[in-house]
Amino acid sequence: QVQLVESGGGLVQAGGSLRLSCAVSGRLSSTIAMAWFRQGPGKEREIVAAISWGSAYTYSADSVRGRFTISRDNAKNTVYLQMNSLKPEDTAVYYCSAAHLGIQISPGAYDYWGQGTQVTVSS
Repeated sequence: QVQLVESGGGLVQAGGSLRLSCAVSGRLSSTIAMAWFRQGPGKEREIVAAISWGSAYTYSADSVRGRFTISRDNAKNTVYLQMNSLKPEDTAVYYCSAAHLGIQISPGAYDYWGQGTQVTVSS
């Protein structure tokens, strides 16, 4: 069983930065992948970025590539999402998730979810 707790959301002006954290507890295998998803008002949940826990291989969605960076600290069992140059369209609830079978694009492939943290970007 894996538990995920997000923190770091908030209100920021366009062009600003935020860093989200996801504290991970439970048993982690080397094949597990961690990801950040987001769900904006009236939109479907979409992947933002993902990282392989064992190899640190990363994936980023086209909409955030070059602005957002996913990373992990194995010693602290924490995954981060550094978000720079934020835009109003980045406003969403951001969720941390974990998948046993490596990086996946579909939210349905993820086994564990955090409660979500709100990110609001004002123009």
